[in-house]
Amino acid sequence: MEPAERSRVPRIDPYGFERPEDFDAAAYEEFVSGYLVTLARRAAKWSRLLRGGGVPRGRAVKRYVRKGVPLEHRARVWMALSGAQAQMDQNPGYYHRLLQGERNPRLEDAIRTDLNRTFPDNVKFQKTTEPCLQKTLYNVLLAYGHHNQAVGYCQGMNFIAGYLILITNNEEESFWLLDALVGRILPDYYTPAMLGLKTDQEVLGELVRAKLPAVGALMEQLGVLWTLVVSRWFICLFVDVLPVETVLRIWDCLFNEGSKIIFRVALTLIKQHQEFILEATSIPDICDKFKQITKGSFVMECHTFMQKIFSEPGSLSMATVAKLRESCRARLLAQG
Repeated sequence: MEPAERSRVPRIDPYGFERPEDFDAAAYEEFVSGYLVTLARRAAKWSRLLRGGGVPRGRAVKRYVRKGVPLEHRARVWMALSGAQAQMDQNPGYYHRLLQGERNPRLEDAIRTDLNRTFPDNVKFQKTTEPCLQKTLYNVLLAYGHHNQAVGYCQGMNFIAGYLILITNNEEESFWLLDALVGRILPDYYTPAMLGLKTDQEVLGELVRAKLPAVGALMEQLGVLWTLVVSRWFICLFVDVLPVETVLRIWDCLFNEGSKIIFRVALTLIKQHQEFILEATSIPDICDKFKQITKGSFVMECHTFMQKIFSEPGSLSMATVAKLRESCRARLLAQG
């Protein structure tokens, strides 16, 4: 790539992440030129919708959210739709009391160990930056560990809390959004046994067998466990897996529609690349292919990608997901 061509796209993205060496600036510029027009149009519509002060609920808002929440409204909309705002309003001062509570050296050490591993490619989390967001991240994770002692701290939560901090620029709001995700939207993902996470990986396996039987058959034939190829998708909610803007668009819907969105994203990635995945002949091969399908223009063009997740997998109700969760969970518990 010509240096002049590369230089038109800033080395640091709007969220503070350094763009990788192999970043395709030409493809990104082509996408962004059209996407910025869409964003401006959406922002005007959202401003009108939010003029009354609160965030309304209903079909119109669901449609708006699926088309993307503008960055300037994202924190407010996430807080309202997830129930985090209501929790924060009902518990004034609670977050700060958690930070002043009894010390837990084990919890503190576990969080500290992961601070430097959290977004080393983001300038806002680097120690040389003032203010460095590592301290904010530490506080949010520490408060959450005190608040939900059944979970404490689990790897993966650092990436999620980090994204929340980047979007809200607010410690307390990040804490309550983390609580919405870990406590309500994704139950049992981060408990020591991770039963919810293991269950949902099995649910994805069942959905693939039903909707994409050729891929399901190959996974079975090669003896590939779903946890081997998708555990990071689930535990990090696609952070550090898909491009930042795409992850944020997924989270817009996750806060509003719940965890079935994760299955829609996973099924769309697999369906779009079905032929490519079916070329795999070994376990290392299939693991590599699952890494490759999270890169490239398909996932970078977040607006088209989000349209696809609501059309490609076909119907997928929370009732279907709940039923599959029940049977998969029972099977896992029986296996011990």
